[in-house]
This record gives sequence, C-alpha cells and structure tokens, in this order.
Amino acid sequence: MLSSFESEALMLSLKISLWAVFTGLVPGIGIAYLLARKKFPGKLLLDGLVHVPLVIPPVVTGYILLILFNDNGYFGKILIKIFGSGIAFSWKGAVLASVVMSFPLLVRSVRLSIESVDRGLEEASRTLGAGRLKVFFTITLPLSIPGIITGTVLAFARALGEFGATITFVSNIPGETSTLPLALYSLTQTPGTESEAFRLCLISVAIALLAIAGSEYLSRRAGKRLRGEHA
Repeated sequence: MLSSFESEALMLSLKISLWAVFTGLVPGIGIAYLLARKKFPGKLLLDGLVHVPLVIPPVVTGYILLILFNDNGYFGKILIKIFGSGIAFSWKGAVLASVVMSFPLLVRSVRLSIESVDRGLEEASRTLGAGRLKVFFTITLPLSIPGIITGTVLAFARALGEFGATITFVSNIPGETSTLPLALYSLTQTPGTESEAFRLCLISVAIALLAIAGSEYLSRRAGKRLRGEHA
C-alpha cells in the first residue's frame, strides 16, 4: 500500500502531466503544421524557440519562467490583473513548466508525421473543391494520427519526469507542486526513507512503461485503420 505522501505525489503528477498534455496538444499540432507545410518569415526563429528547451539546462528554463511569471514579472502581473492570482509556486505553474519542457517532443513527432503525409492527396482534395481547413481536418490530420499519439505520449512521459524547471519555477511544496520526481528528491535527502524512495522510483518506471506500451498499441491500431486493415 502507498503512503499518503506517495499517493499525493502520484495523483499530483498525473494531474499536472495530463493538464500539460491537454494544454499543449492543440497549439502543438498547429505549430507542427506551420513548420511542416508553410513558408513564412521567422520560421527558423519559431523552430528554434520551440526546440530550445531541449538543449538548454531545465534550470535555465525554470529561471526564465520565474522571471516572466512571478507576481512582479510582466506576464505575472497580467495574470493577476485578469484572474486575481498568479501561477508561480502553484500547481498551475508546474503545468506551465511541464508544457514548456514537453512541447518540443510533441511538436517534433507531429511535424514528422505531417511531413510524411502525401501532398498529392492534399492537392487532389483541393482540386475537387475542398478548402484548406477541410483538407486539414479530413486528410492531413487523420493521416497524422499515429504521430500525434506518439507525440502525446512522449509529452506526457516528459511532463511526468519533469524536475529542473519545475523546482526552479514553483519550488517543492508538498501537496501543491511536489510531483513524483520532486517527492523522490526529497526522500533521497532524508535519512531512513530508502524504501519509500525505491517505491516512488518503481511507480515512475511502471507509469512510463505503461504509457509507452499504450502508445505503441494505439499507434498500431491507427496505422491499421489508415491502411484499411482490421484493428
């Protein structure tokens, strides 16, 4: 049986990871489509901004978020003015940190999937009178489903394991921002809690393996449906 501390960390991690995926999914698909199909000024810059969290230390990302979204920061003041409260040092801030860190994996997977879609099918639909939106929702998006599934699971797994940006931006507050990685870190710093730390480690690995297995299963089903095979 899990202790209340372990259960709290697990539920908080799932909550933050799911919110991060749902928050980033639609913008991620949109940006992936722009990068895969459109040419526009600043495309290289947008590509770089999307992927920069992959190559800089997560602590740097968390510090940038802290500067921008603390209660005295530019975006923090805007949020307080609109909603009456900020997101620094709260689970909502942890969601933002997870979105930023997982977004590149989502965008890259979806972009590669969109780029693999035959442009001839899209052009054929347009010659038959379909508009750009209809082509996107009836041709491009359905054929990109395997990549979207993969990107979503990768984003979820990355959000679940997020540590550096989260602890820098929202600290390690029990019941509020203490996710599985942060709770595990706390346990490793406390003498006599090796068994609890080991259980959290096993839980993290089990969830990641389940997510990967689920992604593989759903991607194969989607691929079979696209090829007209029985799932």
